[in-house]
Amino acid sequence: MQARRVGGRAGGSQASLYEEITSKIIAELEAGRVPWVQPWGTQAAKAQLNLPSNATTGRPYSGINVLILWGAVIEQGFTGQSWLTFRQALSVGGHVRKGERGVTVVYADRFVPSDERRRAHEVGDEAQAIPFLKRFTVFNTDQCDSLPGDVATVAPPPPPGVVEPVVETLIANSGVDFRIGGPRAFYAPVEDFVQVPPPAAFFEPINWHRTALHELAHASGHASRLSRDLSGRLGSSKYAFEELIAEIASAFSCAALGIVPTVRHADYIGAWLDVLREDNRAIVRAASQASRVAGYLLGFAPDADGQVETSGADCAAA
Repeated sequence: MQARRVGGRAGGSQASLYEEITSKIIAELEAGRVPWVQPWGTQAAKAQLNLPSNATTGRPYSGINVLILWGAVIEQGFTGQSWLTFRQALSVGGHVRKGERGVTVVYADRFVPSDERRRAHEVGDEAQAIPFLKRFTVFNTDQCDSLPGDVATVAPPPPPGVVEPVVETLIANSGVDFRIGGPRAFYAPVEDFVQVPPPAAFFEPINWHRTALHELAHASGHASRLSRDLSGRLGSSKYAFEELIAEIASAFSCAALGIVPTVRHADYIGAWLDVLREDNRAIVRAASQASRVAGYLLGFAPDADGQVETSGADCAAA
């Protein structure tokens, strides 16, 4: 079943771009593959787990581009997560090899049409901007030759035993009321607290940390933090959309910290498919929100010297 177009003022090319992205995600989910949980640490993944980044600026990609580039890394067997445009490769003295095909990523922006600007001026109202996506093409550093060594370098994995204390420091620094106990993990939005069973209840200790990040992703939506709509009831599309945000956000956070992401709530896949089929922009919006959540949470993690680089508030406003 194809995802339908919603939000009527987008042009045909914009609608087709949303359709293209959404249809691919739907196909992955229908095949039982979750795009934000790639087979890191297996023979299928030759690249080190991390968030994809621009090779020349060091800036990490965000939102739907993370899912697009992760998919390309696995499908094409690239050994790194660094990307750059054709011109960027030339600007640092390298070049994209002849015959290589790039990956299309998107840039989200907003614009105000002239008729909307006139209408707003006439009635003294605020002009309403329309979101749009712009395509551009990037290449993995594996597809390039003659790049400087520092551009083509693959980031090393974090040393063993480092990740768990970082997550525990992140939890403490977040200021969220975090309770340990009981038989299940959840976030209570009205009372504003997270509860997670004790680590001994998990088969692997790292699963406790994955679960903690998932529930903290929900907690980030409180009105005092990133202020998302948490009013959805179990079984509703609002509830499914919030779970989609938390699943992707925890995967992004895990990847940034060197933790292999997993699906925390595989039983929601059917509900996520319903959301994506109903709204062909839903996955783009969810991934965008998820990047914002991951940035917020990672702002509470210590740096290599044990200091917190950015407060959650600063990260949310960036």
